Amino acid sequence: MASTNMTIGIMFIVQIVVGTLGNISLLSQYLFLHFSACKARSTDPILRHLMVANFLVILPRGIPEALLAFGREDFLNDLGCKLVYYIHSLGRGVCFGTTCLLSVFQAIAISPSTSRWVELKARAPRYMTTSIVLCWVLQLLLNLTFAVNITRKLKNASFTGKVDFPYCSDTYHKTRLYSTTAALISIADIVCTGLMLWASGSMVFILYRHKRQVLHIHSRFSRETRATQSILVLVTIFVCLYIVCTSMKLYLTFSPKPIFVAFTVTAFTNACFPTLCPFVLMSRGYRAPRICCVRSERSTPSSSLNKV
Repeated sequence: MASTNMTIGIMFIVQIVVGTLGNISLLSQYLFLHFSACKARSTDPILRHLMVANFLVILPRGIPEALLAFGREDFLNDLGCKLVYYIHSLGRGVCFGTTCLLSVFQAIAISPSTSRWVELKARAPRYMTTSIVLCWVLQLLLNLTFAVNITRKLKNASFTGKVDFPYCSDTYHKTRLYSTTAALISIADIVCTGLMLWASGSMVFILYRHKRQVLHIHSRFSRETRATQSILVLVTIFVCLYIVCTSMKLYLTFSPKPIFVAFTVTAFTNACFPTLCPFVLMSRGYRAPRICCVRSERSTPSSSLNKV
């Protein structure tokens, strides 16, 4: 048992370190890009907020899970439990929303200029900031209801309204506000999933049509095409992990006595996408130096022919 807990603790520490370093690296590059004269992609503002949301998912839940695995108990008071779950839930919601926005705005960005989306394509950049702010505000408000019910771990077995977590308890009450908030979050998740699937299908269709049009030309894909492929990979990973997390949460919610390891698996799986996200982007060219090269390529056309 001790060796198992040690393994779990090490897994969470590795996930925290790897995810934090990856997101810091990519976020610092986006901030450099933002405050310099380099040319940015249209979806870069969304990606900056996605990196911040990744931190909120990885750290607040991962650190307590690691401490628990190494034998620490009752290390959070009521306020600590509320903050941990509120920040984690906020990060999870914003991560979901920004991933949805990323796929939708990218689908609009690569849509043909002759299509019926041409007017929306011209207006989309003006709505990007508003959409991001709305995503944050909605998640800040919706998750307050759940945070209020979180307390330190309760040991009173006769308390029938609690759902025990590894280091906190949820003293939820089936009030109208609680049920309404849960329904709103579920609806938002369903809408976001539907939009991501629609946007992904649209991007796949556009890429397929583009590939057929340039099949006879031996040339590399454009920056937008590579960006679209990266976003498709991200959305695929996100949806797969979301299905796993949702299945685990349903088990934890409706099982009368869920096994302890289910909480650990759910917490670890929740942080997998935020951990992998920056490395998927960086492996496919989402780096500030490459984007900055656009300016030098424009100023020295002859030198650009020699670049790979």
